[in-house]
Amino acid sequence: MTTSVLEIVGQVLVVLGGIVFLTAGLGLLKLPDVYTRTSAISTAAGFGIVQVVIGALLIAPALDDTIKVVLAVVLQLATSAIGSMALARAAYTTGSPLVANTSPDAISDDTPDDRTDAVKGSTAEG
Repeated sequence: MTTSVLEIVGQVLVVLGGIVFLTAGLGLLKLPDVYTRTSAISTAAGFGIVQVVIGALLIAPALDDTIKVVLAVVLQLATSAIGSMALARAAYTTGSPLVANTSPDAISDDTPDDRTDAVKGSTAEG
């Protein structure tokens, strides 16, 4: 049996997507706070899903599946970014602590003295 180039590329993309998910899973265990964990998961959702779905399309290409994949990729990229920002904002408003070396805290009502003049002149709006 011969394997086409598209099938090989598709299989490589599926494996790479799986590796992205594995890395994000390790990030959940190793990263220090909810904000960096949210970043790891949103990256996996964005890049990992796209790689797996496009890889699956390349393994068995069809026009109707191409339309579905394009729609799925666009929706996934849009919703993963918005969802991760909403989760991080919810974590912040409920008081989830930042890592000690996080600077600056742009959402905080407090304005540390070491902020730049441009930031000192702005006010926090909620």
